[in-house]
Amino acid sequence: MDATEKKRRAARAALEFIEPGTILGVGTGSTVNCLIEMLPEVRDRIDRIVSSSTATTAMLERLGFKVETLNEVGDLDLYVDGADESNKHLQLIKGGGGALTREKVLAGAARRFVCIIDDTKLVGMLGRFPLPIEVLPMAQEYVARRLIKMRGQPVWREGFVTDNGNHILDVHDLQISNPLEMEARINRIPGVVTVGIFADRPADVLLIADDRGVREMRT
Repeated sequence: MDATEKKRRAARAALEFIEPGTILGVGTGSTVNCLIEMLPEVRDRIDRIVSSSTATTAMLERLGFKVETLNEVGDLDLYVDGADESNKHLQLIKGGGGALTREKVLAGAARRFVCIIDDTKLVGMLGRFPLPIEVLPMAQEYVARRLIKMRGQPVWREGFVTDNGNHILDVHDLQISNPLEMEARINRIPGVVTVGIFADRPADVLLIADDRGVREMRT
């Protein structure tokens, strides 16, 4: 089974978590795009909807959804997003698409966070996927030097600017044996807006699509 079909399977499984009257947050990325295309099937169950990126907003609006801000709706009943990696504790690396800050805000505001991935994203230890960090442009080199001292190899994502007007450093070769500690440590570096480790607020439900179907893991 190809990767796209696995993503569709995981996305379809997430539809079951959208209950009548749901205030829904929608993430960013290729797996979530599969979900967005399916959302018109459950339009009558969605009360209000919030997006994590301008790209996601554009897709939702094209399908006729009115996208509101988190400030307008308050807390979310459900947030659905993908991930670049997950471990068995449902701690994640996110931000390959560059929307990590808004994704982390929506995950924090959600009563339930459902993460949809294919089986290639489930790992024993986080860090094989380069860790995205959103930084203030003026602090980019300073933050990079601090990360090198932590034995990471930061690479500026050239030509990319986040929806918040900031830059992304993708950090290679980090061994993230303690995601919670690493998340807090990097967040303390002045100039870091958000690190793409989701450990303080992990997923509540992980839907993993493989060749046989979709299996579920919970915290």
